[in-house]
Amino acid sequence: MERRSFLKMSAALSCAATVSGCNSGSNDVEVVPPTPPVAGENLNWSACLVNCGSNCPVQVYSTDGVITRVESEFTTTDKYGDHDVRACLRGRSLRKRVYAPDRLKYPMKRVGPRGSGQFERITWDEALDLVAEKLQGTIDQYGNESIHFTYNSGARYHFSGKQCLYRLMNLKGGYLNAYGDYSWSQIYEAAGQTYGSAGPGWQGSSVSEMQNSDLVLMVGYNPSEIRMSGSGEAYDFLMQKQKNKFKTILIDPRYTDSAVGKEDQWIAIRPGTDAALFEALAYEWITTNTVDQAFLDKYCVGYDEKTMPAGVGYEASYKAYILDNTTVGDSTSGANAKTPEWAASITGIEAHIIVELARELAAARAPFIQIAASLNRQAAGENNTRAGYMLPILLGQLGLPGTNCGGLCKGSSLHAPFMPTGANPVKKAISFFTFTQAIEDGKNMTVLSDGVQGVELDDDGDGKLDTDIKAIINYGGNALINQHSDVRKTEKLLQDESKCEFILVVDNWMTPSAKFADILLPDVTWLESEDLIYQSYAAGDTATLVQMSSGVDPMFESRPIYEVCVELAKRMGVEAEFTEGKSRKDWLDQFYAESKAATPELPEKEVMLKQGIYRKYLPNGGYIVLEDFRNDPQANPLGTPSGKIEIYSSRLAEKARTWKLKEGDVISALPKYVPTWEGYEDTETKKKYPLQLTGYHTKGRAHSSYHNVPWLREVVQDAVWMNPLDANTRGLKTGDKVHIFNDRGTIEVEVKVTPRIMVGVTALGQGAWFQPGGDVDKGGCLNVLTTQRTTPVTKGNPQHTNLVEIRKV
Repeated sequence: MERRSFLKMSAALSCAATVSGCNSGSNDVEVVPPTPPVAGENLNWSACLVNCGSNCPVQVYSTDGVITRVESEFTTTDKYGDHDVRACLRGRSLRKRVYAPDRLKYPMKRVGPRGSGQFERITWDEALDLVAEKLQGTIDQYGNESIHFTYNSGARYHFSGKQCLYRLMNLKGGYLNAYGDYSWSQIYEAAGQTYGSAGPGWQGSSVSEMQNSDLVLMVGYNPSEIRMSGSGEAYDFLMQKQKNKFKTILIDPRYTDSAVGKEDQWIAIRPGTDAALFEALAYEWITTNTVDQAFLDKYCVGYDEKTMPAGVGYEASYKAYILDNTTVGDSTSGANAKTPEWAASITGIEAHIIVELARELAAARAPFIQIAASLNRQAAGENNTRAGYMLPILLGQLGLPGTNCGGLCKGSSLHAPFMPTGANPVKKAISFFTFTQAIEDGKNMTVLSDGVQGVELDDDGDGKLDTDIKAIINYGGNALINQHSDVRKTEKLLQDESKCEFILVVDNWMTPSAKFADILLPDVTWLESEDLIYQSYAAGDTATLVQMSSGVDPMFESRPIYEVCVELAKRMGVEAEFTEGKSRKDWLDQFYAESKAATPELPEKEVMLKQGIYRKYLPNGGYIVLEDFRNDPQANPLGTPSGKIEIYSSRLAEKARTWKLKEGDVISALPKYVPTWEGYEDTETKKKYPLQLTGYHTKGRAHSSYHNVPWLREVVQDAVWMNPLDANTRGLKTGDKVHIFNDRGTIEVEVKVTPRIMVGVTALGQGAWFQPGGDVDKGGCLNVLTTQRTTPVTKGNPQHTNLVEIRKV
C-alpha cells in the first residue's frame, strides 16, 4: 500500500468508535479501498503477534521474495458475527517493520560499554559457542537459579518463540522463576483474594453479555485505543452499544476515544483515587439500605457481624469500616465515614455526582461493571482493584444475565498448542518487577520483605533467596530497560558487569534493551515464519485460528529461535531431549493435528494455508462470570478458604501482621482506599512536583512494539496531555517542546493542550524508546520518570503513580 493511501485509510478509520471495523453511518469520509491483487504477486497469510491481545491476521503479498504490501481481511460479507477480522493500523504497517533500517542482520558481540550499542559482527558458530559457554559457565559457577528471563511479550509465537528457550533451560536444570507481570500482577492478587482465582478477576463476563444490561460502567477501561481490531473488544462493544442502547458511564482522568461518541457520561477522576469513589458509593448504598443483604449473607464473608470469619469481630467488617462504626446496631456514622463529601475532596468528583452515580447503579436492572487493568498499575493497585470489585458484590449483581464481576471481558477461544517447555526444576521465584533488585542484592531478598517464593523458611516464616542474578536471557522483550521503571537507575545497574555478568538478547531490531546485550542474535519476524496461532487473550466474541506461512526467506542471517535452540541444545548436551527426535515439520504437523482434534471443523492444513484464517463467532448467548457459583454455591464453591466471596481476607490479614513493609505501604484484610507516595495526597512531594502523571496505551504502539515505524510516529502524536489551565500557568501551547521531570530523570516531548484531561493531571503514552542525550531522554520514554518501588502485596508495578513538573524547553 502506498504511504498516502495508508495515511488516508488511517484517518478514515480513526472514527470515534474504533480504528477497525467501525460503521458510523457517516458518508463524509473517503475510505480508500484496498488495492486489488497485482499480477505475479504471491499471497501468504501471517499475523500480528504483538501483545495487544488480538493476534490479527494479515495478508502478505510478495514478488520474487520481497514483500510488496500487507492487507487485512476482506473476504466475507462483513456482517457482524461473520465480519472481517481486520488488523488495526499497526498490523497494516508490518512491511515497514520488517524492512526497518534498524533490523538486526547477523549475530553480534558487544565491543563497547553496555548500552553503547557498539557491536561487531560474528558468525553463527561463534555466537552459539559463546552463548552455550556463558550459560553453562554461569550454571557451573553460580547455579541455575542465577539465570533469569526478563519479562517478554513482543513475539507471541506458539512454536518457534520464547517457549523454546524455556524448554532448553529446563532441560539444563532450570532458571530463576518470576511470578506476575507488568499488566496484571495486582489484578491476579485481588481476584485470587476475592474470588479464589485470577479467572473471575481479569476475565469477567463476555462483551456480548452487555446485550442484557441496561447500564455499563467502565472504570479506566479504554477498548477503542487498546483493543482496536476486528476481533477486538472495541468492535464488539460498539456493536452492542448500537444495537442495545444501554447507558454507558466512563470514569477516567482522560476523555478517551472509548468515550467520544459512545458514552452517556464521562466522570473525570484523579489517578489512584478510584477506591475512595468506590467507598463513597458503598456508603450511599449502606445508608440507604440498597445493598443486597440476602446476597451478602449467602455468598460473602466479611461484610457485617453475621458474615465475619470465626474469631473476627464486627469492628473489622467492611460495613463498620465504611460507616466508621464499631458498634453493632449503632447507625450513627463516625467522623471518618466514607461519605461522598469525603471522597469528593480526594477524587475531584463533586459529591452530588457521586450520589447520583450510586442511585443509578442501584436502580439499574443489570449493571455491567468493568474495572480496568490501569487501576492495578498504581502504588496501591491491589487495594484499588479489590475496592472496585465491591460494586457488583454489594449490589448482588453477580452471576446474573447482563452483569460482570468487575473483571476484564472474557473472550472467545479456539485451541492451538504451544511448544511444551517441561517443568522447571528451580522452585525459587521472585516478582517479575524485582529483577533489578535481584541483580543488585538478590541474595538478601526475603519472603517477608520482598515476596520471594519457593525458598526454605525459618522459624519466623521468613527465608532468603540466597542468590544474585548473574545472567539474563531477553527474548522479544524490551523490559530489560525500556519498559521497566526508573530507566536511568536500571541503566547504571546493567552497565556494571560485575553484577549481571552475561546478557543474551534475541530480537529483530536494535531496541533500547538490545543495546545492553553481550551477545545479540537476530530472530526472524512473523512475516518470515510458519506457525498456527490462536486469537490471544482479548479477542472479544470472535475466536480465530490463523495459519501463518511465508513467501519470503528469513532476511540476512536471521534464524528462527527453534533452530537456534536446537544448535544450543547440541552444544549443551541435550539435543535428543530437546527435539524428541522430531523435525521442525514434525512439530508443526503435530500441533496442527492437536488443534484439529480440538476443533474438528478446522479445515485440513493444505486448505488453511490458502484460506489463512478460521473464524468462529462464539458468544453462545454470552458467558456470565460466576453464574455456576450463584446458582449453587455448595456444588460450585470458589477457591477461597471459605469457598465464598471474601470481602475480608484472612490470608491478607496474616500478611498484614507478618510482612515487613516500607513506610507508607499498607496491606489490609479489607479493600480500602490507601493514600500513597506520589499520589494526589502526597502534599510534601507535590510542593516540588505538583502534577500527577499517568501512562496510557497509544494507537501507534503496543507497549513498545512498533515504535520504530515512521508511519505510526506521524499518524499518532507522542505528546503529553495537559489541561489548558495547567498549560496556561506554565506558558505552554500545543506543539511546544517540554521537559517532564522529577528526581529520577527528565524526558523531552511535545505537549498537547486539551480539555480532555482533568486539571492537575497529565498523561503520556507509554512505550516510546529510550534515547539518552546527556541528562535528558530525547525519546520520551515514560519509564525514565517511574519508580522501582513495588506495590505492597505482589511487589508489582506502580508505573501510573508519579508526580512531576513540566516546563518549556
